Amino acid sequence: MNRYDIIKRPVNTEKTTTQKEVVNQVTFEVDQRANRIEIGRAVEEVFKVNVAAVNTMHVNGKIKRKGKTLGKRKDWKKAIVTLMPGERIEFFDGV
Repeated sequence: MNRYDIIKRPVNTEKTTTQKEVVNQVTFEVDQRANRIEIGRAVEEVFKVNVAAVNTMHVNGKIKRKGKTLGKRKDWKKAIVTLMPGERIEFFDGV
């Protein structure tokens, strides 16, 4: 699996913004087949930072309704990556 296939997109919410500022953690949507080691290596190679820890979780898609029709959003995997002290990802800082 390619390192660019593992990291799909960053997750930007109020909570992830606070985590970035307070405890130096960034959050990504990742491939469901990727494990913690692969995710950590991919983040290190793509963003040129040192990773301290990786926590992962599966997020179940919500059931949504439009009129009489029921639908379901896709299930996805989230990775919370803790960076080493002093490390930053410029992509998230708006630079």
